[in-house]
Amino acid sequence: MYVSCNPSTLAKDIADLKTVYAVERIRPFDMFSQTQHVETIVSLRRIQSKK
Repeated sequence: MYVSCNPSTLAKDIADLKTVYAVERIRPFDMFSQTQHVETIVSLRRIQSKK
């Protein structure tokens, strides 16, 4: 699981992790309903390495 409050950092980190993890699901989560901020929760699955 990856939780982020910054979409640009999330995109950069997911791009760096894509050789090891596959994104299964991305979901926004409004943790602070009285603000403009939205958290993003990403479910990641480890990719099986080929040997």
